[in-house]
Amino acid sequence: MAKEYRVDLDALDQVVRELNSVLKDMGEAKGKAKNRTYLPDSALGKNFGERKRMHDSHNEMKKYIEDNIVSLIEKMVDEFGNKTKKAKEAYDDAEHKNKLK
Repeated sequence: MAKEYRVDLDALDQVVRELNSVLKDMGEAKGKAKNRTYLPDSALGKNFGERKRMHDSHNEMKKYIEDNIVSLIEKMVDEFGNKTKKAKEAYDDAEHKNKLK
């Protein structure tokens, strides 16, 4: 007796839809990290030694959040979504071929 498998294709579709929604939200987070965390050079005052170091530290952390946190999560979610979509398509194809037999 051959072993059969069963894959819930609707569930895979749902995963892809939800991951696309997460990606959309990540775009908003990326925009906020980039545009809403801007700190003008003059915001920390003038004529004290730590001002430049604080401003530079802010800019470094802002860039780190944009490039290494938000972008990394975005890439991971996108990769998982693409793999899930491809798996779903492969199962669709296999199911279609089995029906033709």
